[in-house]
Amino acid sequence: MPEWSYSFKPANEGLSAKAMMWDIPVHPKVMVEVARAIKGMKLSDAEEYLRRVAELKEPVPYRSASKKIPHKRGLADRWGIPMGKYPVKAARYMLKLLENVSNNAENKNLDVDNLYVVHVGVHKGITLKRVYPRAFGRADIIRKVHSHVEVIVEERGGS
Repeated sequence: MPEWSYSFKPANEGLSAKAMMWDIPVHPKVMVEVARAIKGMKLSDAEEYLRRVAELKEPVPYRSASKKIPHKRGLADRWGIPMGKYPVKAARYMLKLLENVSNNAENKNLDVDNLYVVHVGVHKGITLKRVYPRAFGRADIIRKVHSHVEVIVEERGGS
């Protein structure tokens, strides 16, 4: 079994909480776009944003995988890029992960109201290969790519 560790080390371990989720059945390029959107946000704002994405009320900007993606109203005003989508499945999995890191922060007696997302790492997971039969004895390969995601939050400025 390979050894695995977080790809980011927080400055103060006592004021941070971590969580990870393995083998999420979403392509890494979709998870990266969601991760870029929530990085730097307050934890409560990120959770609310992902809920709105899952309800198809607010799009996620697509920066790198943005060819042939339609423009969404108001997206350029907030993010500076007009192309976006509503990755509902990715938003739901990321929301579960943020709830998990929030619970981990509560266990460490951190103030959940002052937590900020400082790191979201997305890594390529396992690729499941399936065969789809075609005409004349041929076959196409279907690749189902999974993702590994890690989140680190940090407590900043307290009252």
